[in-house]
Amino acid sequence: MDLGAVTDYLHEHIPLTAHLGAVAEYYDGETVRLSAPLEPNLNHRNTAFGGSISALAILSGWTLLHLKLREAGICNRLVIQQSSLDFLDPIADDFRAECTLPPKEAWQRFLNTLRRRGRARIKVESRIVAGAGTGGRHEGSYVAVVRKEDEAY
Repeated sequence: MDLGAVTDYLHEHIPLTAHLGAVAEYYDGETVRLSAPLEPNLNHRNTAFGGSISALAILSGWTLLHLKLREAGICNRLVIQQSSLDFLDPIADDFRAECTLPPKEAWQRFLNTLRRRGRARIKVESRIVAGAGTGGRHEGSYVAVVRKEDEAY
């Protein structure tokens, strides 16, 4: 997987990612890690702005699912349906969001439902890390809807 191509895709299709400075750093088929620099994401207290943290967390889940669905050969529209973020500690450094697939049974149930019904929902969790600490934990519900290959994205 070419992480530069993933970053380029995100910047082209989700313009906010370029403003955040989001970069795809790691992907192994089960986990994705995105990073963002602190500077363009500062708040009035010289720590990371909550909206930027939230955006990177949501994006990590979306990116992981997007890549996995592409690997499965399923053309789809993927959106966040519900998002919850617990801010644990202020972030005063560059930060990362790491998302890992849920257990294989949940992933397979999601794929089976998507193939059978043309629509499915799955929850994934992300962790926000900065320096040596955890800045937050995110849980997101994402919905995928099967689309025709020739349908506009």
